[in-house]
Amino acid sequence: NPLGALHLLRSDRVLAGLSVVNFFAQLAHVVLPSTFVLYATYRYGWDATTVGLTLAMVGICAMAVQGAAIGPIVRRFGERRALLFGLGCGAAGFLIYGAAPSGPLFWLGIPVMALWGVSGAALQALTTQRVTPERQGQLQGATASVQSVSQLLGPFLFTLIFAYFIGAQAPLKLPGAPFLLASALLLLALVIAVRTMAGVQRST
Repeated sequence: NPLGALHLLRSDRVLAGLSVVNFFAQLAHVVLPSTFVLYATYRYGWDATTVGLTLAMVGICAMAVQGAAIGPIVRRFGERRALLFGLGCGAAGFLIYGAAPSGPLFWLGIPVMALWGVSGAALQALTTQRVTPERQGQLQGATASVQSVSQLLGPFLFTLIFAYFIGAQAPLKLPGAPFLLASALLLLALVIAVRTMAGVQRST
């Protein structure tokens, strides 16, 4: 029952705050599959080979972070700081993507964006700590429900934003607008995470 699972997130203030962080992060992520190819083709004139090589670079950087960076970062700084660090890197990466006037500058954002992966592991650890073992399955269902809603809304949001800001009716040509919006969403998630974690610190 998706609605019943979501009720779990409302039962705890910290879980509720982290679920909002997760929603905005998942929503921001949808900009990549929904507009990346359109954006790269329109702004940089990339062909299929360049797009494929760029995606391969993204995959390599993501695997490097997953395999070698997440564990040490979380162990050294803890889940809370790792969450904030990852969200900050994601916001910076999307900002580079949206503002880069050329392909090589866009590529500079890839390793920065890859560090966003740290936040996912930290967020999962923080949420599971708030739930008893017998309710972990319900938590996973609630998390999946939040992700599903973001994946439902994201493609419409980002493709419409992209179409508007490259169209004749736009006040200025801004093809990077979807990525700038994604950056803003992650900054909003970062602010919510800071406020949520501050409440935890006061209570402890």
